[in-house]
Amino acid sequence: MGWLGMSFEHDFAGGFIRATCSDAIGTITINNPGRKNAVTAAMWRAIPQAVRILTDEAHAHVIIVRGSGVDFSAGADISEFDSVRKNSETAVAYEALNSQAFEAIRHCRVPTISAIRGICYGGGFGLAAACDLRIAERGARFCVPAVRLGIAYPADAVQDIVNALGAQMAKVTLFTGAPMPGEKMVAAGFLLEEIEAEAFDGEVSALAHAIAANAPIALHASKLAIRAVIEQNGDLLREAEVIGAETFDSADYVEGRAAFAERRKPHFTGK
Repeated sequence: MGWLGMSFEHDFAGGFIRATCSDAIGTITINNPGRKNAVTAAMWRAIPQAVRILTDEAHAHVIIVRGSGVDFSAGADISEFDSVRKNSETAVAYEALNSQAFEAIRHCRVPTISAIRGICYGGGFGLAAACDLRIAERGARFCVPAVRLGIAYPADAVQDIVNALGAQMAKVTLFTGAPMPGEKMVAAGFLLEEIEAEAFDGEVSALAHAIAANAPIALHASKLAIRAVIEQNGDLLREAEVIGAETFDSADYVEGRAAFAERRKPHFTGK
């Protein structure tokens, strides 16, 4: 028995990263509102664990990434940099934690949605860029200020930013370090849409439910195929083809056809 229909909760990094799941919709909450959800080294380390527990134990069909309170995330906690990023040696270890967090979201088996309020800066922007879909509340602000700190942004995170923003907007964002309004992010295709505050949670929930209602194996195959195209990766494409072919032998395909014939909503199990 999975956690379907039941509530699942797990805290990481002393509660600064929270993983919850209900109705097959997982949520990772960056829970450091006193510091605008700045991400510490312990929190970066916890993000892959949160992704893993939601997909493998809670059996989430979709994962929402969001911040606690009024902001998404101000990015990496700069107050730690004197110790964790004091020189190239410590920075390499620290950036490996960043990279593993971005990769865990980028390679997550299920679709991911970034629900963005307020500030979405630096490493927070990187987490959003690693998600499949991004929705923002009107008034959200976006910025990658690394160059203004005198540091380069982690190279593997740049690939997410280029893929999510397009080359020219990625360049202006990274070269200037200047804040960008949500309208520009919608125009660039980084955001699916900007939503008024009162409708925001409802829209995020509706999108998550629309995804979670679908067959998990089919979603996995679709996500792999899209990643294969973006990353121009032949191995991933073949993996997507194999999983796609498996859908035709799945119980979910039988259920999908039956539901269609009976004009009812399908109930997919991921089998």
